[in-house]
Amino acid sequence: MNTVNVGVLRGGPSSEYDVSINTGAAVLKHLPENYTGHDILIDKEGVWHRRGAPVKPANALVGIDVVFIALHGEYGEDGTVQKVLDQLHIPYTGSGALSSAFAMNKAHAKECAKGLGIKTAQYVVVEKSDNLDNELKEVFRTFPQPSVIKPLDRGSSVGVTIARTHPEFVAGVKKALEFSSRVLIEEYIKGREATCGVLDRFRGEEKYAMLPIEIIPPKEKDFFDYAAKYTGITQEICPGNFTNSDKEEIQRAAKEIHKELGCKHYSRSDFIVTPRGVYYLETNTLPGLTEESLVPKSLAAAGCTFPEFLDHLVSLARTPTLASLRRLPCL
Repeated sequence: MNTVNVGVLRGGPSSEYDVSINTGAAVLKHLPENYTGHDILIDKEGVWHRRGAPVKPANALVGIDVVFIALHGEYGEDGTVQKVLDQLHIPYTGSGALSSAFAMNKAHAKECAKGLGIKTAQYVVVEKSDNLDNELKEVFRTFPQPSVIKPLDRGSSVGVTIARTHPEFVAGVKKALEFSSRVLIEEYIKGREATCGVLDRFRGEEKYAMLPIEIIPPKEKDFFDYAAKYTGITQEICPGNFTNSDKEEIQRAAKEIHKELGCKHYSRSDFIVTPRGVYYLETNTLPGLTEESLVPKSLAAAGCTFPEFLDHLVSLARTPTLASLRRLPCL
């Protein structure tokens, strides 16, 4: 049997460099025997490395049959690296460039959800400007408080705060602006945190919704922030203790968003479950695959091993369908 050479891209010039390093390590460790993994590092300056030497992307991919994108955040999830791979005609795991960019833009993703009739929190977007302080006074006065403040196009809860007072509000926006030129301010929805993965063409379903996970941050945390995600201090229950109707709505919404954004292969969407219903937060087109990550835990609960999951993703990347090629994200 011929082996398949899989280039695993990890690292990258993003705020999620360390998480990506760990995701890539997990992929390299658990690739099935019929695959040969090749470690391709992208450093924090965006320089590609293979066998320890800096090289151009085309040279890094010599002999590679398919790329497994183990990047997170900007460059990896915003469509940038996908454009590079498309130009080189190298198949890769995950969503295409346009879908990745649209999903990374949290405001656009929320508008897609609203168009599908899925609940999502009220929001406003602010940008860096000379009149920022006056603008923030007006937003704070007219917008429901408390509010959640986050960079518009970052992942892993990087730069996210919950503000209850005007000083916290201003500080939160300025903190988020350190990571992005645009900031999403959304109404704080109190409820239980949930996440749900979607996998293409799995177990006889075109879009297979994984078991929803309930996320319970430690008492000292307001939400599932970066530290809570990757230090093992958060309780994650899979399947989550949701009612059947809430579980079905989470899975339905995750599948509909995955489809509407034009996602490919896999994604993971986050929600807040309240007595008023299920509220959509955002979608991750390249969710983490570390030892602490949620997608592997959800798959394990459904009886799918991590190597089986990796095999499925690589197989999807090597056999694109005409439908997936035609699919464009919502505009």
